[in-house]
Amino acid sequence: MSIELARNAVLWCAIINYALLVVWFLLYTLAHEWLYRLWGTWFRLRTEQFDMISLAGIMLYKIGIILFNLVPYVALSIVR
Repeated sequence: MSIELARNAVLWCAIINYALLVVWFLLYTLAHEWLYRLWGTWFRLRTEQFDMISLAGIMLYKIGIILFNLVPYVALSIVR
């Protein structure tokens, strides 16, 4: 596998992951009550707990995208 192919693959992974992150954030902001009721049928959570879990998940996912997609993309761009 060439460096150019690996760089393009990592770039597309980052784009797809950021699209999923945006969908997750939009669902959280626009359909908050619906999501809370949906998860409330399975788990007994207060609104504050649901918000904390959702925002922590969004934050961890974003850190993962940066760590596993953007940093390798920058490194492969420098090596090129």
